[in-house]
Amino acid sequence: MTGGLAQMLRGEGLVTRALRASVITGTGFVVQQAVRLASNLILTRLLFPEAFGMMALITVFLTALIMFSDLGVGPSIMGSARGDDADFLDTAWTIQIGRGVILWIAAVACAWPVSAYYGEPDLVLYLPVAALVLVIAGFNPTRQDSANRHLRAGRLTLIELGGQIAGIVAGIVLAWLLHSVWALVIAGLVGPLVLLAGLNLFLPGPPNRLRWERAAAHELIHFGKWIFLSTFMGFVINQADKVVLGRLLDLGVFGLYNIAWFLASFPLLMGGVVMGRVLIPVYRESPPAESPENFLRLRNMRGAAMAVLLAMVAMLALGGHWLVGILYDDRYAAAGAMTVLVAAVQVPALVIMTCEHAALAAGDSRRFFIYSTIRAATVSGGILAGWALAGLPGAVAGQALGNLLAWPALGWMLHPHHAFDWKLDLAVMAAGAVIGALAVMLNAGPVASLFVYAGA
Repeated sequence: MTGGLAQMLRGEGLVTRALRASVITGTGFVVQQAVRLASNLILTRLLFPEAFGMMALITVFLTALIMFSDLGVGPSIMGSARGDDADFLDTAWTIQIGRGVILWIAAVACAWPVSAYYGEPDLVLYLPVAALVLVIAGFNPTRQDSANRHLRAGRLTLIELGGQIAGIVAGIVLAWLLHSVWALVIAGLVGPLVLLAGLNLFLPGPPNRLRWERAAAHELIHFGKWIFLSTFMGFVINQADKVVLGRLLDLGVFGLYNIAWFLASFPLLMGGVVMGRVLIPVYRESPPAESPENFLRLRNMRGAAMAVLLAMVAMLALGGHWLVGILYDDRYAAAGAMTVLVAAVQVPALVIMTCEHAALAAGDSRRFFIYSTIRAATVSGGILAGWALAGLPGAVAGQALGNLLAWPALGWMLHPHHAFDWKLDLAVMAAGAVIGALAVMLNAGPVASLFVYAGA
């Protein structure tokens, strides 16, 4: 690290703390994804494409449960004036534990209907065990959210990395011993258990206790009722492709799609982690409606973030087919063209992701819900229409079209908070369109081969 950058990362000003948190969180995410990729390469040698398809179905189901019941405890702690109050935090923790237990019961009840929907009887056994992760996560201390609230990312990132590595090592060992999907299911519990232990042992702050303060519960539930509805829509936005394609594609092909999505979505996932932890505190402390200086400061931060993410998109869109050929054996060859296509169409989602948190930072969860509903409708409609017209390539391109159609709704949501920067958004999306078109042209043959997955 150069002396100039090191100097920039010192201090406690808002921009300095945001930059420091972004660098630490981003670096941690890169390391986590590198470790995950290494484990993925090992596991593809020990297991088979159908195993990854099965785990993708399990992940979709667990994500649905989490998002269908999200009360926004984390965003509430990060944005509330009472976010450092012990009674408020303990009430939030109590709500979180109760939610985790209820979700596990729901997972057990839904296991058979989900297995029938996908035509995979083994899901009846896998889902109740995999869903124990929801109970474990419910006990995570609120010190995790407090660290995000104050943009203290260093120790938290190390703890999360330790939990991930523990889960990955467990997965590799169990895959070598069992050669079964059970290896991935059981390993999915090891990482969260190690994370829970690390958060309690190494993250500073007082321990939580069971507590129910009526005023705190009212604030959390009042804020969370719109978050609850918004995250239902968020599930549709982020998981509709897997819900639809998991039913329409062969399990092995669906496993290939998820490997491609894992590689191609690196910029989207990294941006989501960084923005989710940094933007709410930044918008809370520096509201763009307060002054032109705040607006310009946020424009510069968003511009820098999107430039980095756009460069990553370009590398994956242009080189995704080559990358899969280098990393995986011939059984996974089709994932190369899928990687190119998924990377090529994700820029509209990246643009949206870097500013949509402004409404939550201002406490405007109602507008956020309305916007999320519109976006869920356009994205899911785009996927279904794209599949009907052109199969798998159409479904992937339909996601981008859906996000573009939702962009005016984003402007409506952000307008009262003076956080909509349409000039910057259009410039980035135009650059993304050029990158996407070039990537498809350079990989026209492999991408054309995906039309074989075109339904009937």
